[in-house]
Amino acid sequence: MLNLLGEYDCKMDAKGRLMFPAPLKRQLEDVLHEGFVINRDLFVNCLVLYPSQQWSEVSGQLGKLNRFIEKNVRFIRRFNNGATPVALDGTGRLLVPGALAKYADLTKEVKLMGNGDRIEIWSKARYEEMLNEDIDMGALSEEVMGDRDTKDE
Repeated sequence: MLNLLGEYDCKMDAKGRLMFPAPLKRQLEDVLHEGFVINRDLFVNCLVLYPSQQWSEVSGQLGKLNRFIEKNVRFIRRFNNGATPVALDGTGRLLVPGALAKYADLTKEVKLMGNGDRIEIWSKARYEEMLNEDIDMGALSEEVMGDRDTKDE
């Protein structure tokens, strides 16, 4: 199971390529050769880079949805819209598809963040805005994690 960690400053060139951080490569060394799928995030204007195995798991969950229910079809369609297979080139760069880069407002300064089994790709400005959001982390952590019994996990 992947547990990707860390935040990394990257530069994106005029062609939409960014040098993939060496610490993330090391964390992904067993699966790096399999490639990735890049897609829009569901909730904010950033991108999500799924290692191929994680994308397969997500696709498997989507495949279990009943396609004779309209809201399921609409969700699957919107979720898969923009999903693109990508791989690192020979020099370790990742090409971000133009439409996805535009969606996430990616310019020269980009932030990559390991987030469990996936990597988030942010414009540096949006990332800083997210970090500065007025959120009561104590209350949020209690709401999300407070009633979980972590002793049995």
